[in-house]
Amino acid sequence: MVDRLRDQGIRDEKVLEAMGRVPRERFVDEGLGYSAFDDTPLPIGYQQTISQPFVVARMIEILRAGRELGKTLEVGAGCGYQAAVLAQLASEVYAVERIRPLLEKAKENLRPLRLPNLRLKYADGMLGLAEVAPFDTIIVAAAAREVPVELKQQLAPGGRLLLPLGVAEQRLVLIERNGNLFKESRYDGVRFVPLLGGVE
Repeated sequence: MVDRLRDQGIRDEKVLEAMGRVPRERFVDEGLGYSAFDDTPLPIGYQQTISQPFVVARMIEILRAGRELGKTLEVGAGCGYQAAVLAQLASEVYAVERIRPLLEKAKENLRPLRLPNLRLKYADGMLGLAEVAPFDTIIVAAAAREVPVELKQQLAPGGRLLLPLGVAEQRLVLIERNGNLFKESRYDGVRFVPLLGGVE
């Protein structure tokens, strides 16, 4: 998988190492184990998916460019896979999931990896996690119609937020905070499930 990611243009060796250290097969349903190393999203139940490896690597590479991730918030923990990769690279990771059974599945998947810098939280990710903000990095694993204001407000000075933006047409959008100014940069076209508010 790492060699394929390199061939697809991922250049950050630390990201490639982190992807290589996390066994993706641990995070997919047993019946889909044969597809764990394919570069494709896979269903994880509750109308959610585990992102394709290239998109996980690409998003983290964009966020890391020229800096460390630092204290990181992941919105949409899903099955826990991306959180496990982030935990290889960030000083602290807070992963938020709004669907309780998925959060329980993520906890189960992650337990054997014993990642001391990763915390999972059952909460509405659109609201961020104000009690432990600010964050150096925020990564969103679902597509928003617009950038949630709470997430922008919870960015530390110099912080970066990356999320898929759009409905029919989605793009990765990077938001960088400089004081009270926010700079936006657009990247690859992507396809994510929609970002929803509330918990279930």
